[in-house]
Amino acid sequence: MSVTVPLVTFDSSGQKQDSKRRTKMANEKTTFHESDAVHLASFTQRMGRWIHRFRRTRQMMSDVHPGPDADFLERFASGEHHHHERQSDIGGKAFLCGQHCRGQLVVDTTQKGHYRWLGIVSMAIMYNYIFIVGRTVFWDMQNMCPIAWLVLDYASDLIYVFDMAVHAHEGYLEQGLMVTDPEKLRRHYWQSWDSKIDIFSLLPTDLLYLVWGSPNECIHAPCGVVVRMNRLFRLPRMLAFFDKTENQTNFPNAFRITKVMIYLLIIIHWNGCIYFAISNAIGFGSDGWVVTLVENGANLSLTYQYIFTFYWSTLTLTTIGETPPPEIEVEFLFVIVEYMIGILIFATIVGNIGSMITNMNASRTEFQTRMDAVKQYMVFRKVSKELEERVIQWFDYMWSNKQSLDEGQVMDTLPDKLKAEIAIHVHLDTLKQVKIFQDCEPGLLAELVLKLQLQVFSPGDYICRKGDVGKEMYIVKRGKLSVCSDDGKTVFVTLGAGSVFGEVSILNIAGNKTGNRRTANVRSVGYSDLFCLSKSDLWNALQEYPEGRKTLLERGRQLLLKDGLLDEEVNRRHQDESDSAKDRIDKLEMALDTLQTRFARLLAEYTSSQQTIKQRISKVEQLQQPIPENGAIAENNSAATIILSPNLKRKSFNLLDVPMRKPSTSRSDDVAGDEVPYVPPIPFTENGISADVSAFNLTRKESENHQ
Repeated sequence: MSVTVPLVTFDSSGQKQDSKRRTKMANEKTTFHESDAVHLASFTQRMGRWIHRFRRTRQMMSDVHPGPDADFLERFASGEHHHHERQSDIGGKAFLCGQHCRGQLVVDTTQKGHYRWLGIVSMAIMYNYIFIVGRTVFWDMQNMCPIAWLVLDYASDLIYVFDMAVHAHEGYLEQGLMVTDPEKLRRHYWQSWDSKIDIFSLLPTDLLYLVWGSPNECIHAPCGVVVRMNRLFRLPRMLAFFDKTENQTNFPNAFRITKVMIYLLIIIHWNGCIYFAISNAIGFGSDGWVVTLVENGANLSLTYQYIFTFYWSTLTLTTIGETPPPEIEVEFLFVIVEYMIGILIFATIVGNIGSMITNMNASRTEFQTRMDAVKQYMVFRKVSKELEERVIQWFDYMWSNKQSLDEGQVMDTLPDKLKAEIAIHVHLDTLKQVKIFQDCEPGLLAELVLKLQLQVFSPGDYICRKGDVGKEMYIVKRGKLSVCSDDGKTVFVTLGAGSVFGEVSILNIAGNKTGNRRTANVRSVGYSDLFCLSKSDLWNALQEYPEGRKTLLERGRQLLLKDGLLDEEVNRRHQDESDSAKDRIDKLEMALDTLQTRFARLLAEYTSSQQTIKQRISKVEQLQQPIPENGAIAENNSAATIILSPNLKRKSFNLLDVPMRKPSTSRSDDVAGDEVPYVPPIPFTENGISADVSAFNLTRKESENHQ
């Protein structure tokens, strides 16, 4: 069986010889012989080159950029306030963030309600960190208002209980989606270390009051409230609140400094309490190092005791010194440990605060570095003083108007969706002031908004001059521009905020009598901020919006017709040529699709034929039998020989379905009953089918000559 390989080509104008050659190839019927693989490879390479050339042409004609959500743009353009759109999928269903989710408790950790709840829990934790430790050693503090302390203690415990329930139902992300199944949330919580910490911090250690004594009557340290020390293990929830605050605040560096100061004050407070407890163990007033409770025969107040210990702790931990020297071994050991801890704390505080202050001035430092580099360059190149002053004034204007920030670098860190929404919020109203862009489809406006670039011009700078090729259009954001004569003395008109110019020149409208060149001189009166849209960016965006392109071109033609600057005959002829070119491209694309389909079919046929040849060669090998070594021909009907007639031989070899030359009819040995000698088996390999078939034919021919 012969397999016909259809070759599909397409004819194009200007390539007649190539078309004839391909037509001839298409009419030929080739079979799988030794050169078939070469023909197929050549055909595949040619088709690959055509596909690559076509794709490269399409890539040059269009640059694909995914646009933002058109619905969002329409809603934003209509002036609706929809800040709630950024809520998560369960934001409207989560407890503390909206309402119950069908009666089940599910908490969305991204909502404001959860953040506020963490603030309440942090207040309870801070209360325990300050007053449990303080009341443990300062018995006057514990005896001051015992009922109030009990109320506050159990109020914080109640907050802990509620927080445990909230923590057990906090949603978490799994494969990018918020988990809202309460049972799954609880299982995830109980399998984490958070559940163990929460349980330990809520153990009813208050029952130890029965052994320790009532907390309302304390006359020595430690007081009974020490049994509530396990409440301090809820610290991770307060750290989570600090992290959320740092991410949400507009002054993160100031908050970091505040957080470090809170940590420092708590450590100093604890250290002072430990100093007071050691003084109690050694004996108040026993030497000059310990705390003294009695002075001039009168007991010192609680305020004085606490302030004195806090002062001593501050001097020690900040390594300032000037404290009473220790006198006994225990005091020496405690002071040594204090100084070691103080050195570590001091180094940590200095490093953190220094880093924070540096980060607070990072933008100013970076801006000053760029300014210094420009100054050095101007000095090296011996720039005139007048130009140098203009450059310095430009830098001052940029910094004073907060325009020193590289918006492109900052926005690159955001995904395209958020970047588009920010750009729409900032620039959409400005872009809609352009007449040719009014009522355009939202997707096109979003594309153009992302491509607007802010440019700042100094007083006297020319934005464009008469006769220049128009490559950009400008929208005045702030400042004033003057349209003046060539000598700059006569001012025809003054442009202010919201003015637009250069929009027609970037549309490349055929028949424009000005040839896409500037028709006037535009100069900046003072410092001016202009949004710039380049021609290349506009046309890259229009490639994906054919309807928008037609609308813009039509509006541009109307503006040129109104001003009498359009050659209608040239414009009409160009439109016809564009339509013809577009039709040719469509036909080329259809032909390419057809070619790819037929090539896939051809490849499938080739694979199927290859498998068939493999099977038939295996059958031929099974028909071959070994012959005796002396070459004698067996007289019996054993399997040592194969007796074939000419017809049988042809039938056997036709199992290969490989065309061979027709044997000569004049052969004397081609008679019925001829015996065919042994032919060794032919090994089969997928990459060598043609070679194996040739070897088989050659072996058969040699055997016939031998006979």
